[in-house]
Amino acid sequence: MSRRQRITTALVLAPLPVLAVLFLPTPWLAAGVAAVILAGLWEWTAFAGLEDKTPRVLFLTANALMMAALVWGGGPSLFTLKLVSLIGVVWWGLVLLWLARPRFAAADNHATRSLKLLAGSLCAVPAWCALGWLHSEGDLGPRWTLFALALVWAADSGAYFVGSKFGRRKLAPSISPGKTWEGVIGGLATSVLLAALVLPLLGLGWSALPALALLTVVTAAISVVGDLFESLMKRHSGVKDSGALFPGHGGLMDRLDSLLAALPVFAVGKAWLGL
Repeated sequence: MSRRQRITTALVLAPLPVLAVLFLPTPWLAAGVAAVILAGLWEWTAFAGLEDKTPRVLFLTANALMMAALVWGGGPSLFTLKLVSLIGVVWWGLVLLWLARPRFAAADNHATRSLKLLAGSLCAVPAWCALGWLHSEGDLGPRWTLFALALVWAADSGAYFVGSKFGRRKLAPSISPGKTWEGVIGGLATSVLLAALVLPLLGLGWSALPALALLTVVTAAISVVGDLFESLMKRHSGVKDSGALFPGHGGLMDRLDSLLAALPVFAVGKAWLGL
């Protein structure tokens, strides 16, 4: 993929999610994001080794029904959405252990396919719940939601440009040979810079910058874990990109992987830090 193609695609795609987050009511945004996530899970079924359409459709239907049930049971207190977001944080901690043993579940059999389908749901549903939680929190909810998305985009862009120019030390060569420690550091620095720039827009004083910077760094770091986990799933299945929907960016899941990891960690971390 060329750098110019990657930048052009990003510039064309960026306005739609930004406008949706800022101006759509939470129920409408949640419905739209659910559709996008379900489309990404369709790609995920290929990672799990499903080829027939019937089991793939059944998997998507089960996840759609789960999302509908969570909305129905969440109630005004959003307790259910918060609980599922917390489950997402625990899940991504387990993913770190999985990445440490990349050959785990690499074999193609019924058990590993089932496990990878469960993993897809655990990646997707808590992220969707976290986005709904963030967006519904008062007048500043849409701004915080946009910031959560933007810091992942900033981290990804910073990692790409710094890594492509200065990258030397491989981050996880057996999973994603192109990623480097220099790129990760560049991505973290870019996301913290963004946090400092938008601090007043989030309704925070400068005294809150250390807490916001901590939240930003942790979120940006876990977004890398999401990217690596999708890369591992693709490596297991022998797939290079999840699809070819976006020129220079691959498929839909290639765009969602970092966000799926980042959103529950960001939402839970924000609440824990009192921001």
